[in-house]
Amino acid sequence: MLNFLKEFEAKLGITISCSQETEPLGTAGPLALARDKLIDGSGEPFFVLNSDVISEYPFKEMIEFHKAHGGEVSIVVTKVDEPSKYGVVVMEETTGKVDKFVEKLKLFVGNKINAGIYLLNPSVLDRIELRPTSIEKEIFPKIAAEKKLYAIVLPGFWMDIGQPKDYIAGLRLYLDSLRKKSSTKLATGHHIVGNVLVHESAKIGEGCLIGPDVVVGPGCVVEAGVRLSCCTVMRGVRIKKHACISSSIIGWHSTVGQWARVENMTILGEDVHVCDEIYSNGGVILPHKEIKSSILKPEIVM
Repeated sequence: MLNFLKEFEAKLGITISCSQETEPLGTAGPLALARDKLIDGSGEPFFVLNSDVISEYPFKEMIEFHKAHGGEVSIVVTKVDEPSKYGVVVMEETTGKVDKFVEKLKLFVGNKINAGIYLLNPSVLDRIELRPTSIEKEIFPKIAAEKKLYAIVLPGFWMDIGQPKDYIAGLRLYLDSLRKKSSTKLATGHHIVGNVLVHESAKIGEGCLIGPDVVVGPGCVVEAGVRLSCCTVMRGVRIKKHACISSSIIGWHSTVGQWARVENMTILGEDVHVCDEIYSNGGVILPHKEIKSSILKPEIVM
């Protein structure tokens, strides 16, 4: 993670400071831990983002909204089809003022849920102790009760991508949004189907069919006749001739052998080598393994 962030420091020309927990502190405790890094004396609000979410980020609109309502906290909410799986945010439609949070619904009270994107005044830190604390269950309800918490509805897509199947679904939503913005980033050609993102340093062989909903990372080599759909292929992967991969995540510097078939939410950790003609049906393979026999039903290979 730290090496990954260093790359972005150089790329964006910014400084990234890390605050590291030695014990899990929930969703609010880490803010108390990072207090010295967050308070700069300016009194300006700061963003807090859940990192296992993919969405469009309306930062500019949030800052304008936050300044206009004058409250202590602004959160982003998103509309979902099945609100019963989540906690629901009950709010005034016109002003965005949050009335209350309702955990795991039994009766329908709304379909807007917390999207994990917040803008907080520094004063919120005075409410958080350095101990395991939930910002959603312990801090926000108190601020809402004081009528100082407001919500703005997220335009565009949103997905919690904490689980592999949701990661693949989130990938599809992200690529769809690139398509709507008619992005030049998306790959084109007779071998591409639907929305596909291929890093400029990746090499694609003859006679491949790639897509829909595929990302091929930097330095990857996809040999001739390969079929890829609904999958992420991370940095430095080699996929050998005539392999077929669908609905799967291929981890960094892994290899998939010739005529291998990898499907049904198979996940390869870093540096995993799948031998030629192997079938994986939902295998979850931990790093630095060689797979010499087929995985016929979903299982974890340690």
